[in-house]
Amino acid sequence: MRRPTIEFLHKLADAADAETLHRFRQPLATTSKPKEGYRFDPVTEADREAELALRALISEDFPDHAIVGEEFGIAGDGAYQWVLDPIDGTRPFLLGIPVWATLIGFCENGKATAGMMSQPVTRERFWALDGESWLENASGKSLLSTRTCTNLSDAILHTNSPEGVRNNPDVQFGTLDQTVKMTRYGGECYAFAMLAAGCIDVCIEFNLQPYDIVPLIPLIEAAGGVVTTFDGSRAESGGRIIACANEDLHAAAISVLMREPK
Repeated sequence: MRRPTIEFLHKLADAADAETLHRFRQPLATTSKPKEGYRFDPVTEADREAELALRALISEDFPDHAIVGEEFGIAGDGAYQWVLDPIDGTRPFLLGIPVWATLIGFCENGKATAGMMSQPVTRERFWALDGESWLENASGKSLLSTRTCTNLSDAILHTNSPEGVRNNPDVQFGTLDQTVKMTRYGGECYAFAMLAAGCIDVCIEFNLQPYDIVPLIPLIEAAGGVVTTFDGSRAESGGRIIACANEDLHAAAISVLMREPK
């Protein structure tokens, strides 16, 4: 089995960028697919064309690998699987806000081992391969490292949407919000990348699919962070996900988040 190289990950990102960038801030027809807790979950031609481009390259270079993507489902099976989100953050894509990105993940025997996040507007690429996490932008290439913050009172918390908070009343998000230094919303996949880069300490999402999180798991773990479900399991299957800068902060955040209400 040949594993992906960084050159191939960049090749995939180039192909996706070619489909997404020229459509950004342009009028696009949209459809909506059902998503629990949301009245509108948009899909555009940019999502579909980017995923088709990624699938074509993977099938050519790794014909024996399985592929799962947001728009076209699962193709193939086996121990080696690509996990694709052609535009993570279609809502901000439609709004002209550059916090969306293409996510490309790779799993071996169900564990995420490589990932790429490409944002062509800002010309930034975040990736993890061989146990290292990197950012490349106009300033050059740099290793990523999470923050060493271990106290919730000093931590910056992020979740994407208040809809998730409203739809999960059993989770003590409000208590965690009152415990941390600051809470922000709306960063999409960029928030997870910023956690790996040492700018955010805790990211919480309530309803992620595998393609939303698999590409980001290696990025965060190789930078020193922790990504699990709320019950502490591996996050590759999605669901309710928490990512933290380090193990101590992860334990503290889960303790508050899953505390029985008084």
